Amino acid sequence: MPVKAPITQDVMTLPRKLPEGPQNLVGLTRDAMRAALIASGTPEKQAKMRVGQIWQWIYQWGVRDFDAMTNLSKAFRADLAENFVIEVPEVVTKQVSTDGTRKYLVRIAGGHEVEVVYIPEEDRGTLCVSSQVGCTLTCSFCHTGTQKLVRNLTAAEIIGQVMIARDDLGEWPQTGTRTYEARMLSNIVLMGMGEPLYNFENVRDAMKIAMDPEGIQLSRRRITLSTSGVVPEIARTAEEIGCQLAVSFHATTDEVRNMLVPINKRWNIEKLLDALREYPKVSNSERITFEYVMLDGVNDSDADAHRLVKLIEGIPAKINLIPFNEWPGAPYKRSSNNRIRAFSEIVYKAGYASPVRKPRGEDIMAACGQLKSETERARKSKRAIEAEAGVSQG
Repeated sequence: MPVKAPITQDVMTLPRKLPEGPQNLVGLTRDAMRAALIASGTPEKQAKMRVGQIWQWIYQWGVRDFDAMTNLSKAFRADLAENFVIEVPEVVTKQVSTDGTRKYLVRIAGGHEVEVVYIPEEDRGTLCVSSQVGCTLTCSFCHTGTQKLVRNLTAAEIIGQVMIARDDLGEWPQTGTRTYEARMLSNIVLMGMGEPLYNFENVRDAMKIAMDPEGIQLSRRRITLSTSGVVPEIARTAEEIGCQLAVSFHATTDEVRNMLVPINKRWNIEKLLDALREYPKVSNSERITFEYVMLDGVNDSDADAHRLVKLIEGIPAKINLIPFNEWPGAPYKRSSNNRIRAFSEIVYKAGYASPVRKPRGEDIMAACGQLKSETERARKSKRAIEAEAGVSQG
């Protein structure tokens, strides 16, 4: 039988015109880095050892200067500097919310920009990472979905978001040490701009780097990938990444989900749930997180809550109820606190954890569903955004 091609989008990962000059070591897998070193003249017998040394400098200690890699010979450091670079995305702006949330606007190759959000909590610090410039899914409640898809991010641009956040947090361990006194950045969620499973290989390689025990050292249980439901890639995620999985569910009937999450027209609720039932078995994941944005009068009735419980029966799960984060021209309103509590109570009594996510960073448009690159936002007036969302100003 012919091998099925992976589910991808007709977008380029790299700019159409590749930059000339030294190759960036950031984002390369260990095997790819070894091949690159050999191609540049490193003896094959030494290559594996050299990868281990360079890897530790870049990902354990955050070093970007080959001259600082003091356990390498001067001659080898000079060769590295001639053939390679260690580059991460450029931070254009940083905003800090009144609740401590940090939002970074970062510039990548081609002059494109994406947003990255760091959310501090008492017991953890979570970085919300983007995987694409813009998004193609056009989920009607999501501000990011009003920005057209430009391209996939490379593995370097994805793991680079983690690296620049650690730069800002001052979290790299002292050179020569292997331990962390405290983890300010303890969790990664692939919930920023884009659909991660439409950029699978780059997301996988970046997360493998994040999980590597000789570098950033994040457990796979500290990484959560959120998908809107790219069903054929869910099994690959379990097998090749093994991280925690979250699904943007948001509705209990195909009619409503087709409107909120149009990818449902391709893979409906039944097909999605069939794939999700297998995920914990393959990935050894404890449970799947169902993300459910609460929209007034759309998906927040008691009947919806009862249907949701019935649909996920048999799946180890928790339900994250997300008060809708409004943005200029949004076509929906947030459910009332009383309605959210009533919905949560029904889910909780059925035996599922149903925490209500506290909106973070709303004052800097950093909350869930609000991310959109600053340049794109600046190009549109409030009236234009509202017109795009199909809402009249009245």
